Amino acid sequence: MSFLKKLFKSKVSTDENADKKPKVKLSLDDAFVHHFISKGGKFLYCVSEKEVINNLNQIISENNWEIITCFDKSLKNFLKKSNVKLQEDVDTTKPLFTSCEHLISDNGDILFSSNQLSTHKLTSLTNDFIVFARTSQFVKDTGEGLTGIKTNCKDGSIPTNISAVKKYSLKTDDDNFLNYGNNNSKNLYLLLLEDL
Repeated sequence: MSFLKKLFKSKVSTDENADKKPKVKLSLDDAFVHHFISKGGKFLYCVSEKEVINNLNQIISENNWEIITCFDKSLKNFLKKSNVKLQEDVDTTKPLFTSCEHLISDNGDILFSSNQLSTHKLTSLTNDFIVFARTSQFVKDTGEGLTGIKTNCKDGSIPTNISAVKKYSLKTDDDNFLNYGNNNSKNLYLLLLEDL
């Protein structure tokens, strides 16, 4: 009997010690990068717009892309400085260069809305995404991201088509029946510009 008491007592004491250890709390950017990379995302940190353009050119060259789809007028300036043709029509065989609403730190997701995707659903777009974001776009969780979208609407018209890319590897199988027909996996490069 004393053997069992010792066994259970030692288990309880090790569980108590585990609870007493301080949990590491990562900053928003560190937490996002940790989750993003663990999901298969490709991350490039940039300190200047010139570095963004250089990294963009390397991504285009590495993948032998000659044409890129881009809906965002402000991002077209980056593409003008690269050796790639630009198109605005959706083509599932061509990569999409876009911005995003927010970078969600607690799970590494990237949040989009109709501001970036227009009326297109994520599943109807290409598998290859290049996303441009700024460090000021980090939020703790999805709720904070949705609040941020609402707050950023100056004219009162809240964007629609809010969705998130949740996986960054096309080879990952998802057996969760709740996600059937709604696979948001993308081969995704993130160009993150320091702006804080």
